[in-house]
Amino acid sequence: MAIRVKARGGESVEGLMRRFKKLCEKEGLTKDIRRKEFYEKPSERARRDARRSQVRKIKGDFVPMGGKGGKDKDRGPGGMGGFGDRN
Repeated sequence: MAIRVKARGGESVEGLMRRFKKLCEKEGLTKDIRRKEFYEKPSERARRDARRSQVRKIKGDFVPMGGKGGKDKDRGPGGMGGFGDRN
């Protein structure tokens, strides 16, 4: 998982660092470092994972009111609604 970045011709140090950071993000390195920054007990990790799975389950069961979702007919092309939208 070695990340190597070679400087391109005429590239500034800031540009090089920007590319390096993007590669680290893409590899998931920064997320992993943040996760391992502090020790987390296994029971806390299990509790957090269980909570996350419950949230995923609740969001998966959620059906928006109004059927298919999307823009309502009476809201106009913007779909935001407001005081003057109703006919």
